[in-house]
Amino acid sequence: MSGTGDLLDLDITGVAHGGVFVARHEGRVVFVPDTIPGERVRVRLTDTAKSSFWRAETLEVLEASPHRQLHVWRQADVDVPPEQRPGGADFGHIELAHQRSLKLEVLLDALQRFGRIDAPTATMSAVSAPPTPDGAEGGAQDADGETVDGTGWRTRVSLHVDDDGNVGQYAARSHRVVPLEDLPLATAEVERTALELRGGEPGRIDLVQPADGRVRVLPRPQTHRDAATRRGRGSRPAPGRRSGKTPAPEVVVERVGGREFRVDAGGFWQVHRLAAHTLTTAVSAAVSILPGDAPAVDPEAWHLDLYGGVGLFAATLGALGGPSTRVTSVESDARATEHAGENLVDWVGARAETARVDRWLARLAAEASVSERERLSRGVVLLDPPRSGAGRDVVEHITALSPKTVVYVACDPVALSRDIATFRAGGYDLASVDALDLFPNSHHVEAVAVLTRG
Repeated sequence: MSGTGDLLDLDITGVAHGGVFVARHEGRVVFVPDTIPGERVRVRLTDTAKSSFWRAETLEVLEASPHRQLHVWRQADVDVPPEQRPGGADFGHIELAHQRSLKLEVLLDALQRFGRIDAPTATMSAVSAPPTPDGAEGGAQDADGETVDGTGWRTRVSLHVDDDGNVGQYAARSHRVVPLEDLPLATAEVERTALELRGGEPGRIDLVQPADGRVRVLPRPQTHRDAATRRGRGSRPAPGRRSGKTPAPEVVVERVGGREFRVDAGGFWQVHRLAAHTLTTAVSAAVSILPGDAPAVDPEAWHLDLYGGVGLFAATLGALGGPSTRVTSVESDARATEHAGENLVDWVGARAETARVDRWLARLAAEASVSERERLSRGVVLLDPPRSGAGRDVVEHITALSPKTVVYVACDPVALSRDIATFRAGGYDLASVDALDLFPNSHHVEAVAVLTRG
């Protein structure tokens, strides 16, 4: 009977959600990172506590896939000891085209298993916007502005500082800081700034490069409460933090399709330098090709942008519907809502409201008038939930409002598929799914799904 620490030689048979791959040993599934289906690898078992599956780490590739390449992040290659490999680029050892095939396979499997779609179909593409003047310098670019090896795209990076002052990324599946030697997924400017960092208080350092090209360094030292929690101890207030006002965050400007968006430097924005343009283009295209004689976004209807952030997708809907479009952006973060209100001033019917989406929808369902419900029934509901998905309550609130079209922007295939199953139970059909590789050399994949009322 094998146990934690034992070495095994395994054949990798498939890819699983979460950036790991599948092998079997004595009838049990073993999840293994840093490999490719079709390979034979030597692994060390790291977790054998569960009877249904084990976890392991790859030590050596015995028979390599033809799709294996030297890792784009040399520190993370398979010949480096597992505990010294930084996380965040878990597909970097795979040729870029094959990465996308594997991501599409994961999405289709999730749609089938969790979305209950018998023969799902989806398209997969990379970013599709031209390079910006302050774009990446991390490698040769193709015609779409993406680098040919999928590097040089991150404009936002979170680094960690340990108690010894080491600055870097966590090793995969741990809280051990691996000091940086390079940072190939980041833009050249972000990488250069990261490598110049020296020590600092334990915690986190965020690097942000908005449209003006200048990198902001945002230290986020851990509090005594954070440190105590990680060590399993009690907590006490951090000295010097009992009083005084927190300085207002810097506001930066991002540009998408000729339009400017104000956002806090430390607030949420897409991390790929071309992602926002790619997503808005994909949403516009998906809504515009729906059959029917009515306009894709009826300016006389009522449209919702849920989990709306600073109003990126509300502006997309407004651009399709025209200056009188009635669109409401709902976001729980008050600072983001404040910026959304500023970013949507070109549309007289636009509103930005601060609220939890589930509570806002419940209140709308209870208070909407007959005429408001009629306008909602002709509208588009766009939602861009967190990685955990929207959840049953939110989806059922949406289906009860019976909008004409639902556009779901997702960053997790399983959460998307579970929510699609709930939409289908509520009378909606899946019209299309477009997968977008906004996170090259990682296992993450974004998707834009369109659902229409059956």
